[in-house]
Amino acid sequence: MRGPGGLITLLPATTIAAAVTAETGIACPVEGLRDLLVEAIFLYGSSGTTLKVWVQTRVKGGTWRDIMNFAFTTSAATKWSKTSISIALAAARAASDAALTDDTILDGMLGDEVRVKYTSTGTYAGATSIQVLASAKY
Repeated sequence: MRGPGGLITLLPATTIAAAVTAETGIACPVEGLRDLLVEAIFLYGSSGTTLKVWVQTRVKGGTWRDIMNFAFTTSAATKWSKTSISIALAAARAASDAALTDDTILDGMLGDEVRVKYTSTGTYAGATSIQVLASAKY
């Protein structure tokens, strides 16, 4: 959901309980995007094992590709990452879907849509939640 001034809610505060695999947020249009700053807010309640969140992009309805990963375990944390279109990307980069290494980014690739995909292991409890917000620069 895109807000004023390039603010985007990629994933509203979402309770994580039972393990989930490859859950996705809504695709947000971002055509002409130059920079994407993302904040992932993990509020830990209890139990659970891991939560991995990927920010993904695609071009013209094509294949989703990872551009950021945020990895969480059993403590609350807020993490930030930024990617920019102006940084060169190696030629013929292979696509990855929910495979980018923990807490890394892939610079130089921003398509015309972005979304979040997440997977958790173990059963979280105690109102454990994840929220993903972004600031887009055009």
